[in-house]
This record gives sequence, C-alpha cells and structure tokens, in this order.
Amino acid sequence: MTIIGVSCRMEDTFPDGTVIPAWLADTTKTDPIGLGRRYYISDAGAIGDDFTMNTKIIQQLIDSVSSSGGGVIVFTPGVYKSGALFFKPNTHLRLEIGAVLKGSDNIEDYPIQASRMEGQNLDYYPALVNAYKVPGFTITGAGTIDGNGKKYWEAFWQRRQENPQCTNLEVSRPRLVFIRECDDVRIEDVHLVNSGFWTAHLYQCNRVKILGAYIFAPREPIPAPSSDAIDLDVCSDVLINGCYMSVNDDAIALKGGKGPWADKDPNNGPNTNILIQNNTFGFCHSALTCGSESIHNRNIIMRDCKVEDVARLIHLKMRPDTPQLYEYITLERITGSGDNCIYIRPWTQFYDLKDRKTPPPSVSENITFKYITMKVKSFTKIGMTENDHLKNFTFENMTIDAEDPQIETSVFEGLKMKNVVVNGELVKAK
Repeated sequence: MTIIGVSCRMEDTFPDGTVIPAWLADTTKTDPIGLGRRYYISDAGAIGDDFTMNTKIIQQLIDSVSSSGGGVIVFTPGVYKSGALFFKPNTHLRLEIGAVLKGSDNIEDYPIQASRMEGQNLDYYPALVNAYKVPGFTITGAGTIDGNGKKYWEAFWQRRQENPQCTNLEVSRPRLVFIRECDDVRIEDVHLVNSGFWTAHLYQCNRVKILGAYIFAPREPIPAPSSDAIDLDVCSDVLINGCYMSVNDDAIALKGGKGPWADKDPNNGPNTNILIQNNTFGFCHSALTCGSESIHNRNIIMRDCKVEDVARLIHLKMRPDTPQLYEYITLERITGSGDNCIYIRPWTQFYDLKDRKTPPPSVSENITFKYITMKVKSFTKIGMTENDHLKNFTFENMTIDAEDPQIETSVFEGLKMKNVVVNGELVKAK
C-alpha cells in the first residue's frame, strides 16, 4: 500500500499518557495506484441499470482476481444491484463518483453463515460487503454503497408493533459492511447509506482508518432501526477522521461482548486506542456510546468535533448483567447542540444473569470532558444501580447552555471541576 505525506501531532498522548503513534494520527489517504491492477466490473459483464442482479458476476471477478495475485475491483458510474459479496485476500473495493453498489432487498440474497452480532458469535446474515481475514483491505472512492433498507425497516417496525419486546435479531436484516479479523483496514471517502441494520461493523480488527466517509440512515419518514454508523467490536488502534455521520441510532458504538461471563469468552475483548477527530455528527442517538455489548474500552479520544442535534454527546451504557470497565476516555473541543451532554443509564433490556448469583460490577473511570461548548436540554442525565461506579471524572473549561442545568455531582467518586459555566454561572463541585 502506498501512502503519500505525513500529518500528525508531536508527542500527542492517549488519556493514560502513552504516546499516540505518528502513523495512527496520520490522516493521509491511500494512493490507489499502490493497490494493484484495476479490474472493472462492467468489463466482467455487470450491468448498472438498478435492476439486474450482479452478485454472481461480481463475486466471480473477486475470486478470480484474488487467485491471480490480487487487485482492485472497480465500480464505474451506474447502479449495480447485488446480494452479499465476499472480498478475498489481496482484493480491494473502489467506487468511482457516480457508482452505486446497491443491496438487494431480498434477504435470501444474504445466505446465513458464521458471523458476529450484538456481542455474540452466531450464525447470521452477512453484510452487503464482507471481508474475512483480508489483511490490508481497502474501500476507497467517492461512490456509494446503498443498503436499500426501506423494506427491512418496514418489516422491523411491523414486528415491533406486533411485539414491542421483540429483539433486533428477530427481523431478518443485513448490515452494510462487515469486516472481520482484518488488520490495516482503510475506508476512505465512500458514502455508506440506507443500511438495513448496522452500517459499518468491524470485529477483531487492528490498525483501522476511516477517513472522509459519509454515513447516513434516515430517521424520517421511516426511521432506519439499529443503523449504527460505526460499530467497533474488539478493535485496536483505530482512527476515525473527517467523517459525517447521521443515523437513527448510535454514531460510534464501542462493543465487545455481553453476558455475566463475557470477560471469560475468548471471542470477546476490549477496544483500545481509538482516536475520533474532526468529525461532524448529525442526528443520532449518541455521538459516542460505550455499550450495550461492551466489556472494556480504554484510551478513547473524541476531539475537534461538531455535533448537530444529537440526542446524547456520550452514552455510557452500564449493563447490569455484564462486567464492564470504561476507562481513560477524553472528549475535548466539542461544539454544537443536543438533548444531553452526558448520559449514563443502566441498560436493562434482555437482562439475564444466567447462572451468576450476583450482578458483576460496572466501572467508568478517568473520564475527562474539556473545552466543551454545547446547547442542550440537560447537562447530565444519570441513573445508577448499586453495582455501578463512576470514578475520577473531570469537567474542565465547559460552557453549557441547558434547559435543565442540574449536575448530579453526588454520583461521582473524585469529581474535579474547573471553569465549568452553565447558563452563565460558574459551577463548583459539591
């Protein structure tokens, strides 16, 4: 892979004090010439008429390119419909401006196989674009991957009307992109829209960069349920830079496992060293969420971002049936508006201790907010159980305009406040 130029901050550090590697902070995009020979799906016989199903032709091309040494699968302008595609070692995806890879709205075009969903390994429907164990996999170009999700959304809301307690997995829906056990991943400039389920799900991936992506799923007229923009699931060394995200669920969700013994399952694990910067968030349930399937998140930075009408800036989902540790998280230089700045609540949906006699502890500690300027309905909205602990939080240089200015300081162990102004008045820790 050829990379041009370098741009990084000198001696930039993660919240625990370790230095951020220069390569992780480097926002230079991939030079596509270095990815290998280009193979055009139109030359292989694919038809971009928004009608013809091209799954077989595109998959055959991917397989052929992989077996012959590798290269780039290129979509030229047109709307190419397809079911699930599986990229193989040494293959890459490029979508030129005006090119659309459009997902089938027939779930039969996504054959069930071994997968990962909602913090558990299980058999499930694959995504439209899949890469399993493809080192250096890239998705580049300013074209579009469109999940064509309307039919799936309608089915979900119909089922939810029939049974308000139904789970996400009860309605058959595909994700848009699923990348599993891949290192050195790049997703750059692409438009990811209208996913039937989660949009971009990365599981057990290391050294990932998502740069300049546009990720969207509607909240009206038909809300796109569970359309998380980016789900990081047991991932490390991740840079998300210069992206726009607006979806009808969480924008960036950190996952990793669920259940009373989740920390003992080798399929689960932490998310570490995550750098989220220079992004804009439109409507979403939360710009950054820890949970609800998450056991350990460490060294998370969200900085230099704008939020526009988010429901929550950060949501710490303290799931009472799962051991959780959220630590060394910093949000800094954030501006914009939303319903809540800090939202911390137990996540009790589908609570199940199984054979564990007592609930496991959930701890959030060493979490810092600084240089935050927001207009919100409430500064903090916090609910706790006796097994939840909030330790060593820092609020510094915050200017908040809030309809409800209440700061629930009593729930924090070791709260530090410096230059926190709410509705024009300086607030001190009690």
